[in-house]
Amino acid sequence: MSVEWNEFGYYNGYRCYHITLKNKSGYSASFTNFGAAVCSLCVPDNEGNFGDIVLGYDTLEEYVKGRCCFGAVIGRFANRIGGAKFSLNGKEYRLFANDKGNTLHGGEFGFHKRVWSVEKMQDGEEPFVLFGYVSPDGEERFPGLLNVTVKYTLLRNGLRIEYYAVSGKDTPLNLTNHSYFNLKGAGNGDVKDHIVTLNAKQYTPVDDKLIPTGVSAYTMGTPFDFTSPKAVGEEMDNGRLPGGFDHNFILGNDREKRTAASVYESSTGRLMTVVTDMPAMQMYIGAGLKDEKGKGGKVYKQYGGLCLETQFSPDSPNKPQFPSCILKAGDKFKSSTEYTFEVK
Repeated sequence: MSVEWNEFGYYNGYRCYHITLKNKSGYSASFTNFGAAVCSLCVPDNEGNFGDIVLGYDTLEEYVKGRCCFGAVIGRFANRIGGAKFSLNGKEYRLFANDKGNTLHGGEFGFHKRVWSVEKMQDGEEPFVLFGYVSPDGEERFPGLLNVTVKYTLLRNGLRIEYYAVSGKDTPLNLTNHSYFNLKGAGNGDVKDHIVTLNAKQYTPVDDKLIPTGVSAYTMGTPFDFTSPKAVGEEMDNGRLPGGFDHNFILGNDREKRTAASVYESSTGRLMTVVTDMPAMQMYIGAGLKDEKGKGGKVYKQYGGLCLETQFSPDSPNKPQFPSCILKAGDKFKSSTEYTFEVK
């Protein structure tokens, strides 16, 4: 049980740190306050050997230059806002268009490219680190001064991520974590053979720019049906969905805590379970990974990591039929997602 921290370098004059949490179960996780990112997560396999199962970089410079958002907190609005604009309280807000005319992951400089403050670190049975960020009113053209904190707690068998926020004005808010998981170990091949179960009977179909059409469609009979376990690459290999997954799945219309997904990898026996209180989850299979140099000199190939990003549905500010992502002025936002592990 310990907390270790070291200087990681400087970005725009701000000091960055690399922080490692360890517990008596043998689990460990490391983080940086650049992007409040998860840098590593070491969990056991079926022989008791611990391995790092999230993609990342070795240096701060790589995180600064990297385009994949490895392990980072995404905001002010994760995923996409169609047309890079939305209307709120009778006013139209035009955002920075950084993805085919849309806004992706907060705009030109989202939370994943900001230096967060290290608010608190604590060891013990469940060591944790707390990061904070103050997003000014008008940053990336979003309304309201927003105070955000993210707490990472190393559990006996996994990682809990808690998000807290309060805004001075009504504002869209969609926070998530962009970790890429490979249960064989980071850099050990692709994840197409990972067996995925999603507790989602509906998903949001998208247009050619990956913006939801506004319809909530049933997964049954489609490539998006993961209500029974199947390899994530099955629908790719059989030609039904050759490009793979970058799609939003609907978990519910409320904020109740629920098991959203499980992922199993047979060669290591690792089984990951995702529990969240968010109404949706984006599954992305890393199609955009193109020989990205990662930790320990390993190269992350296409489909080398699987993202399970708990969130509000994409383009929610423009889709009133979706659960509302609007944080009212003065209200306190709180959300929690847990990634826990066992072996089979």
